[in-house]
Amino acid sequence: MKIHSILTIMFLGILFTSCSKQQARKPVSQTSGTFMKESIERNKKLIAEEEQLIESIISKDTLDYIASSKGYWYKYDIKTDNDTIFPKRGDIVYFNYEIKDLQNKLIYTKEELKPQEYFVDKENIMMGLRDGIKLMKKGETITFLFPSHMAYGYHGDNEKIGSNEPLICTVTLNDIKKEKQKNEETN
Repeated sequence: MKIHSILTIMFLGILFTSCSKQQARKPVSQTSGTFMKESIERNKKLIAEEEQLIESIISKDTLDYIASSKGYWYKYDIKTDNDTIFPKRGDIVYFNYEIKDLQNKLIYTKEELKPQEYFVDKENIMMGLRDGIKLMKKGETITFLFPSHMAYGYHGDNEKIGSNEPLICTVTLNDIKKEKQKNEETN
């Protein structure tokens, strides 16, 4: 009987302690949001500085630049008016490009970058190019002015492009193959 009594008391003790109201534990550390606020302010300042540099380049150029809705600027070096086809998601585009810094110093030549084949919106390329290519028609050459957040951002490219570096990219769109046209060629 003693074992039965001890087990009953233990069971009631466990039941009583597990059903009692327990206080929720407080977090060991709390963040005040200061880091996030400082980061936002730092990014706003960086973007403002880059935009001033870009506006300085635009004001010295004789060609008109267009401000995109995505936060970069571009000008047509060669514009095609007779074609109306723009690349769309899934199309394959063939293009050449070169990259310069905002002091117009060549970072990558067209030869270094080689002709590119890109499946529109299905491959990972520089954010600005991903959007800018969709503004182009076959045979056009456009110069893009990308703030760093539309280029390689905080990380850079691990080679020649540093952290938070705005870029000038001159792109020539050589050809567009529509998605279904490419599928027909492979069948």
